[in-house]
Amino acid sequence: MQVILLDKVLNLGSLGQIVKVKDGYARNYLIPSGRARRATEAAKAEFEARRAELEQQAADKLAAAQVLSEKLSGQSVKLTQKAGVDGRLFGSVTNHDIADELKRQGFEVHKSQVRLPSGPIKTVGDTTVEVALHTDVVAEITVAVYGETA
Repeated sequence: MQVILLDKVLNLGSLGQIVKVKDGYARNYLIPSGRARRATEAAKAEFEARRAELEQQAADKLAAAQVLSEKLSGQSVKLTQKAGVDGRLFGSVTNHDIADELKRQGFEVHKSQVRLPSGPIKTVGDTTVEVALHTDVVAEITVAVYGETA
């Protein structure tokens, strides 16, 4: 299926490109999330009419992400989990836990934006985590996990 991208999509293309993707990817993700539209003649004409407006919206999103990245970079998140005497957690710290703590600190971050490079954190200590605020903007934060014995 051919779609017109209404936003920059990682590993696919940027605003205004017409790309061929699998039907399920388009129907289940790109179109419902508002990142793409079917590439019909009417849609192409409408896109060209709205191109300047869409480019301005994309620039505004990028600017907002950069401002948030400057505030977020270097932040530290402190979490406490139950742990054994050897420093291993009885559970794990996930991207959901990190996103919730960032929301408590006043940052609007969704759990899908938090990237854990080696999966959930399962040990006590400091870990560097990336927060992808935009396809072009990534902030690094430090997650400090403290263990509490049961």
